[in-house]
Amino acid sequence: MKTPPAYASNSVDHALRLAQILQLDGAITVSAAAERLGVARSTAHRLLTALVYRDFAVQDEDRTYRVGPILALAERAQSDVGTLRAAALGPMRALVDRIDETVNLSIRTGRNVRFIASVECAQALRVGSREGMVFPAHQATGGLVALAALPDEELVTLYAADDRHDSAEELPDLTRLRRELRSVRLSGVVLNLERTERGVTAMGCAVRDRSGATVAALSISMPSVRYSPEQVKPLTAALTAAADAITRAL
Repeated sequence: MKTPPAYASNSVDHALRLAQILQLDGAITVSAAAERLGVARSTAHRLLTALVYRDFAVQDEDRTYRVGPILALAERAQSDVGTLRAAALGPMRALVDRIDETVNLSIRTGRNVRFIASVECAQALRVGSREGMVFPAHQATGGLVALAALPDEELVTLYAADDRHDSAEELPDLTRLRRELRSVRLSGVVLNLERTERGVTAMGCAVRDRSGATVAALSISMPSVRYSPEQVKPLTAALTAAADAITRAL
């Protein structure tokens, strides 16, 4: 039997237990959460709201809560993520040394993309680490890279309107998204001009395993004031070389 921490916080313990319940049960209501934890409904609601805010949970239209993108990532073998990070960090640091901009590694989980590694550059004005952050896949550089690897029919299924678990979720215009993804497939690179964040320009490409399947996205992020179209060609060369190095290391 484990010994409880001497100074355990009830709210932290309750939140962690809720995360466990979500992973084991798949979904839970506020009243069920309150009953399982032995707390008031208002307390259970606050805890679930906090889990939603940090992407550990999402709320369905019927007001039930289910596993969010962070816990969904845990369903993917942790060893896979660890292997990716271990293979990527060396080439990522080398890329940062070469271009002096921040470099990120991300993977797709459903309709979201999650940053699993970041290496910041040393410049005073720079894009900070995105490690641990989650963005809608169709709005992020790495997400567009990952979506470009999907066949059209899988893309349509992924963004089916009746599969929207969060009523606040904005689904993309599929016609426009397909057009963008065709361009990504042709060029092999995503150029993101302030699409995700104002003032930030990014470029990304696929990281593939030895079979050629896309397993992650490698991206460069920089303040838009430092970007110019003349940089696309050299940055693309540096980015794809680093992605190839990660593939060799996998």
